[in-house]
Amino acid sequence: MEVPVAEYAKDVLVEPEWLAQHLDDAGIRIVEVDENPALYAEAHIPGAIGFDWQKDLQDQLKRDFLGPEDFGELFGRHGISNDHLIVLYGDRNNWFAAYTYWYLKYYGHDNVKLLNGPRERWIAEGHPTTTDAPSHPAATFVAQPGDDAIRARREEVQAALGDGRKLVDVRSPAEFAGEIISPAGYEQEGAQRGGHIPGAASIPWAQAVREDGTFKSADELRELYGGKGVLSSEPIIAYCRIGERSAHTWFVLHELLGRDDVRNYDGSWTEWGNLVNVPIERGA
Repeated sequence: MEVPVAEYAKDVLVEPEWLAQHLDDAGIRIVEVDENPALYAEAHIPGAIGFDWQKDLQDQLKRDFLGPEDFGELFGRHGISNDHLIVLYGDRNNWFAAYTYWYLKYYGHDNVKLLNGPRERWIAEGHPTTTDAPSHPAATFVAQPGDDAIRARREEVQAALGDGRKLVDVRSPAEFAGEIISPAGYEQEGAQRGGHIPGAASIPWAQAVREDGTFKSADELRELYGGKGVLSSEPIIAYCRIGERSAHTWFVLHELLGRDDVRNYDGSWTEWGNLVNVPIERGA
């Protein structure tokens, strides 16, 4: 089932059919960002640039993302300028593609869209792939000062404690309940304690998409988040374990539903669950 883009508050999605017709458009840069970076070498959309979210998009010394100068240098070095439309996609239903979308918005690049559905949808529908990496000429990409209106810090989270309308935990129910701290395979993203931030509403990120990874309709999304009371609050703060799943939820609330008061707490549970003397709740 295709969802008309006009249903959503903003024109921020592209369908695979549209992208397949614009692969040779010089004004577009396609970027793949996977949870598993090795997938890019196996097959990717022709012309797509592959970013490794751990090596390329993160500061390698401290736990933070790149500063504006390094961010701009990374994109410019790969042939992406401020004039390009950037189309993002990736595995795991676009976790890190949505994270990179939020990241670009944070640094002031508004000409960006997300593929409606992950790389698996592109491949399953028989669209072309390649193993060749593109060779784009270097360009100039200037990152603007970070927009803290879309990024939450721990102090803002502490100020929202106990208000379930404001805090949205998008992790799995088992993570939310504190039954597990980090799922198997994610031990490097662990914390000293399990549970959730007091008062947070549990709305797992995956409830916003269909089985093929495409987004549910605007009406379905409003029912999902409105049913938990979060659409009646401002601001809304989403979090997960390291900030990528909550960036997906930020995309749904901010871009698809048009809520301009949504922030992603990218410190998320690996920060909160390791802090000394902060409150934690357990149980559903």
